[in-house]
Amino acid sequence: MKLLSSFAFLIIGCAFSTPASADWPQFRGDAARSGYTEAPLPNRMELQWTFRTKHAPAPAWPTHTRIKFDEVFQPIIVDQTVLFGSSADDQLYALDLKTGELKWKFFTEGPIRFAPAAWKDRVFVASDDGCLYALAIKDGSLLWKKQGGPQRKFIMGNDRLISHWPARGGPAVVGDQVYFAAGVWPSDGVYLYALDAATGHVIWDNQNSGQMLMNQPHGGASAKSGVSSQGYLAASEDQIFMPTGRAVPAAFERSTGKFQYYHLQKNQQRGGAEVVLADQFFCNAGCLYDQTNGDLTQQTGTGPMVATPKGILRGSGQSLVYSEWSDTPARDRKGQPITVRQLKEKRLIPLDYEITDLIIAGNDAYCGSHNKVTGVDYKAQANSWWSHDIKGTVRGLAASDDCLVVSTDQGVISCFTNAEPNQTKTRKRPFREMPLSVRQIYSTAAQEICDKTDVKSGICIDLNADDAYLAAALARISTFQIYVVMKDAEHAATARQFLHDAGLYGSRVVVHVADSEQLPYSKHFANLVICSASLYRDMTPQLLSEARRIQRPYGGQFCRGPVRKMQVETKADLQGAGSWTHQYSNSTNTVNSDDEIVKGPLKMYWYRDMDFQIPNRHGQGPAPLVNRGVMVVGGLHGLCGLDAYNGHTLWKYRLKNNLTDMNGIHHDLSTAEVGSNFCLGGDDVFVSKDDVCHQINLKTGKLVRKISTPVSRDDPNQNWGYLGYHDGVVYGSVSNDAHYTSPRYKGLKLRNESVLFFAMDANTGTLLWTYQPEYSIRNNAITIGNNSVYLVDREIAKADHIKEARRNGRPNPPSPEDALRKGKLKAFHAKTGKDLWHDDQEIFGTQLALSEDHEILLMFYQGIRHNFFQLPSEVGGRMAAIDAKTGKRIWDIKAEYQSHPVINGDKIYAQGGAWNLKTGKPIDFQFDRSYGCGQISASKHMMVFRSATLGYLDLTRKAGVENFGGIRLGCYINAIPAGGLVLVPDGSSQCNCSYQMQAWFALEGSE
Repeated sequence: MKLLSSFAFLIIGCAFSTPASADWPQFRGDAARSGYTEAPLPNRMELQWTFRTKHAPAPAWPTHTRIKFDEVFQPIIVDQTVLFGSSADDQLYALDLKTGELKWKFFTEGPIRFAPAAWKDRVFVASDDGCLYALAIKDGSLLWKKQGGPQRKFIMGNDRLISHWPARGGPAVVGDQVYFAAGVWPSDGVYLYALDAATGHVIWDNQNSGQMLMNQPHGGASAKSGVSSQGYLAASEDQIFMPTGRAVPAAFERSTGKFQYYHLQKNQQRGGAEVVLADQFFCNAGCLYDQTNGDLTQQTGTGPMVATPKGILRGSGQSLVYSEWSDTPARDRKGQPITVRQLKEKRLIPLDYEITDLIIAGNDAYCGSHNKVTGVDYKAQANSWWSHDIKGTVRGLAASDDCLVVSTDQGVISCFTNAEPNQTKTRKRPFREMPLSVRQIYSTAAQEICDKTDVKSGICIDLNADDAYLAAALARISTFQIYVVMKDAEHAATARQFLHDAGLYGSRVVVHVADSEQLPYSKHFANLVICSASLYRDMTPQLLSEARRIQRPYGGQFCRGPVRKMQVETKADLQGAGSWTHQYSNSTNTVNSDDEIVKGPLKMYWYRDMDFQIPNRHGQGPAPLVNRGVMVVGGLHGLCGLDAYNGHTLWKYRLKNNLTDMNGIHHDLSTAEVGSNFCLGGDDVFVSKDDVCHQINLKTGKLVRKISTPVSRDDPNQNWGYLGYHDGVVYGSVSNDAHYTSPRYKGLKLRNESVLFFAMDANTGTLLWTYQPEYSIRNNAITIGNNSVYLVDREIAKADHIKEARRNGRPNPPSPEDALRKGKLKAFHAKTGKDLWHDDQEIFGTQLALSEDHEILLMFYQGIRHNFFQLPSEVGGRMAAIDAKTGKRIWDIKAEYQSHPVINGDKIYAQGGAWNLKTGKPIDFQFDRSYGCGQISASKHMMVFRSATLGYLDLTRKAGVENFGGIRLGCYINAIPAGGLVLVPDGSSQCNCSYQMQAWFALEGSE
């Protein structure tokens, strides 16, 4: 491949791709994203104007440090016009460069997360609605648009209703072609395009690189999970470079779109969403890579970067570092002489502020910082010669026509030039309020909706609307995120402007143009459906059907009709949807939700970022739980509840140090040994901390009551151990504080054995009955179902006990004496505690599960797929079935398994085999997954697990193990097939491996 320096290519490209040589027509000035222009700025600059948007930027991934492409509204400058898009109100703004006056603006149907790119008389704008728009620079008129994905379909993504395939590959222009990409999730398809800039016709496309079989960031991990499009595309003479989120960029041939390379596993913990082309290299996340093959050549250090003709200027904390290219003699592996091209540091310029953005104009660097922008002579005097205060952190800079344009994270755009300060202010467009009589009608209607419905927040859809008046009125008295569906594009334009003037557009209310009888939306996601047109006319049968299709189950409401005669429909439970109320699915520990709906292939349903800290994945925290449309997740300092059908945060419950014992530990004592500290039951959540169980309302997160363990406060053992719920009763145990089992970590409160079992009325907290064990009760050896409680009362394994934890400590070796421990399997009446039966012959198991349908109790050992940690008593290799009514042993076999057995109907599945539940005989079961130490979670038709990325096995199809890529699961149970979905909170807490996304999400199956 012919090598040409980026700057030589840039000079050639600029000759025919930009409207004027002095312009800044793309993000960071050019398709190489260099941040460099030869044209100098004046040596005395004053603030000329400031433009303040109604809303600050709304980044897609606000908690991510490696995906920051939309932290600010990135500006370009072309034809005396400043243009930038808004991620908050979905508009492209065009301002006069000299005055800051608004020339025009253009609404898309989703957030605009990237700077536009200019070519001749037009600019190209990528939107989360999945389209690339070509707009005339002079007036913003639409010239053409191109949909990136295979169809127009909207899902909840990053807290907005956006395209299933948002345009997240920021546009780049080279010659007469514009390049962009759509699609975030590899398994759902990623689409890279080269379009004719004049017509929008497709020159080539690449639709095959998302679902490639390739090695993943962990060594030994392989999956069908290829590229993701997340960041500004960059272009050289021969190649297109696609940032892929948290990972390194992928490379494609520019002339054909052919995939060239994507080195995920080779760069296990390297990568980020920014790329700069410099010389024969591309720069990404502090590293230089050879453009021809993607090999790492040098580590430069992170920070904002500018590529100059001779080297690179980089912001490093409170310093500027200038380095130049140098060809250094060296020898290859065979001893032959070669020349190695590297950066050599030439100059270090200390400053007194942190550099947050950086460009070069002429011989000067312009540095963004917190509340300040500064000019630095980085070549000669090496000092700051100009600065100006500004509101917010500067993360966007552009230079053209003697003007410096600065953008901050507060939505403030400022222009500096050598003119005298401009005293005029940008005119504000007056708000056109609706007529009083109209306002009263819609205000009355909005209030009636709020009075008659139970839902008060979440996603609201207004179908078949003629205007946005009802949506505006409802937004003022509620917290709903409202989407107005209008068939008429002209009416939609009027409604958008009305909402923008009211300060509601984007942040609270959005208008989509669509046929309300055939919506491009997913099913089941809307908390409230309304129809403003039904205030004065009837809804058609098809419109009623669509309203009910998108209505959320488990209480989603549909309100329609004229004022004072409104009707409300509340959607019932979703038939066939399972729940996951305990660590192992239910109080019977089957690891099976019994969900009958979800089947493969899986596809994205909703996804989002979430500011909620969960334990380190190696701490193997509790599984997320799902019931009645709510997903509950345990965090370091509390719990949070999310709407399972759209990801909306319902509540957060503060509980200090809730799971801190499971954070910062590495494959030691965890949920696998001690069980979970929370469960769901009825309309409540139960979470234990020390000696108190907090009973919380499932829908609101409000505290119902606190339940203490039924022992004296002087007792040495007071803390909750086991926690479960069944048929209106809360079950618990008092943990044995003296039995310490972590060999590596001191001071943990995690215990796996208990000295007392008890039952309490969930409605009153009244103690119903207790059982004092003869020996000890292991938390995992308790199961409850069919109005019975089953538990193992057995002597403690002495080898499990750790006298003193120490750094790098290991579990004791198994003890032959422990194999002879006495014990008994007991059954009690669940409500009264009455003894039903017991068996004291060869009670070997450390865990129990129950099939209620077949009334069979399963006894087994812990199953794990790694050698990091295991208690000495978990010797494995055996499994037995017991008649749950009589205690009679049905079968007892040798069995090797590396996961918790799943009971599914009359079958038992595990990593390592499958067996008939009634006979214990092996059955044919092919299960081969890639790298992944987590457990299997199951529903009636599907098993979900970690297999490099998210892996799943559809039991109804002969497809084998399949992947949903772009992410990794946690190290225990992290993906839950329940509620008709697969629900997954982020399982990669504190993981630096370069999977493209860290997200909370839900997947849906195929119809």
